[in-house]
Amino acid sequence: MKNITEVSIFILRGFTDNTELQILLFFLFLPIYLFTLLGNLGMVVLVAGDSRLHNPMYYFLSVLSSLDACFSTIITPKMLVDFVSEKKVIALSGCAIQMFLAVTCGTTECFLLAAMAYDRYVAIYHPLLYSVIMCPRVCVALIMASFVGGIMNSTVHTVATCSLSFCGSNDIQHFFCDIPPLLAISCTDTHLNQLLLFVFVSSIEAVTSLIVLLSYGYILLAMLKMPSAAGRRKVFSTCGSHLTGVSVYYGTVLFMYVRPSSAYALEHDMFVSVFYTIVIPMLNPIIYSLRNKDVKEALTKLCRKHLCMG
Repeated sequence: MKNITEVSIFILRGFTDNTELQILLFFLFLPIYLFTLLGNLGMVVLVAGDSRLHNPMYYFLSVLSSLDACFSTIITPKMLVDFVSEKKVIALSGCAIQMFLAVTCGTTECFLLAAMAYDRYVAIYHPLLYSVIMCPRVCVALIMASFVGGIMNSTVHTVATCSLSFCGSNDIQHFFCDIPPLLAISCTDTHLNQLLLFVFVSSIEAVTSLIVLLSYGYILLAMLKMPSAAGRRKVFSTCGSHLTGVSVYYGTVLFMYVRPSSAYALEHDMFVSVFYTIVIPMLNPIIYSLRNKDVKEALTKLCRKHLCMG
């Protein structure tokens, strides 16, 4: 029998081995991370502190902001530390925890974006029944269902990935513990894992994308029936930015996970991963919130309050 030594420590290779470039990347991603925290946690504070934002749309936005802050925090601090460290190591247990939390946040966001699209559909297509249909009980149920779906999906993939053997290389060609790069270094058969990844991600994307497309399809019909040009512009401005954010997020997730393993190019995948784990969480407060009149007014009110107190 062959003596097989199981790997218990991984090395996150990241973007480059060049020290000068790593320092440059550190000073690039540090302000992005700080801006992400400021924008997303600021949105949560605004929604909690301003009574005008106490409605379902902003409750969903505050949950999305919390998710984005968590998603970025799960990945970016470790990446920043690795930029300035000689040993870019992570234990198998730490790798599993990071993967579980990252997949949970990513999947929950998919479900939450679909819930937000449904909320906009009800608000625009059934405005008189909006407060009845989107009552607090329904909002809480949609948010809880999003988290349950995210946790269930993440549990399946984390358990399936951790059941593999890692007895060869311990070099992960990535900046965090994601599923494809871990499958790439496993010394056991990963066909079942790849099948699970394809089936689960494609099913989740298909269901949530259908909800989004149907919701915005009905919104478009309602918009075309509006007699007021100003009303149409307002709906288009709000829903157009939402649809842009959803399309970019879903597109990157589909590119990353719904394809055959032979198509994986881990060096290129890292840059796509940066987009949906770091860049999109930074942009979401701008896409969903800062273009909104109510949010701008709430932010202005909060700034004036603090200036007066100062």
